[in-house]
Amino acid sequence: MGRITLLRHGQTDFNATGLLQGRVDNPLNSIGILQAQKAAQMIGPVDRVISSPLKRAIQTAEVFNTKIELSEQWIELDYGDWDGTPVASISKEVWEEWKRNPNFAPPNGESLYKLGQRVRSSLESFKSISTEHVLIVAHVSPIKAAIAWALGVGDEIGWRTRLDTASYSQIRMDKGLPTLTKFNITHKT
Repeated sequence: MGRITLLRHGQTDFNATGLLQGRVDNPLNSIGILQAQKAAQMIGPVDRVISSPLKRAIQTAEVFNTKIELSEQWIELDYGDWDGTPVASISKEVWEEWKRNPNFAPPNGESLYKLGQRVRSSLESFKSISTEHVLIVAHVSPIKAAIAWALGVGDEIGWRTRLDTASYSQIRMDKGLPTLTKFNITHKT
């Protein structure tokens, strides 16, 4: 059986201070680098590494010491005008609308529905893996969309899940059928 391991990048200063990061291209901080190293130890050997093109994901992927394929399909949700703003600055009413409506998009940003489409498109290419262990290093929203795909549910399920920095989740592929086998596994640093 094939495996897809989805690894969220390690911590950045934006993560640590509660700022929406989206497409802001921040590097890992010192904690994030340690988290990435610990995650690599827990995950072990992989056959292939795919990464979001953002610096924080690439730095996390680099600890696996193998060739990295960059993929725009795994880039974080575009928060548009909200990039770099505190999560707490978004009104409760707006958050509630966002949770109810997968087509909602931040001003000049991307909806969870659109993000889900691009992630699902990428995942369809992995349905035929039989023994390969593929590592995808990405961000919270694309990984939640991948979990929704594995479970056969809508993208709104992402609001009912939590992914810690440098956590990994795993999907087993058995004859084209995805099965979620691990979720939000971390090594506390």
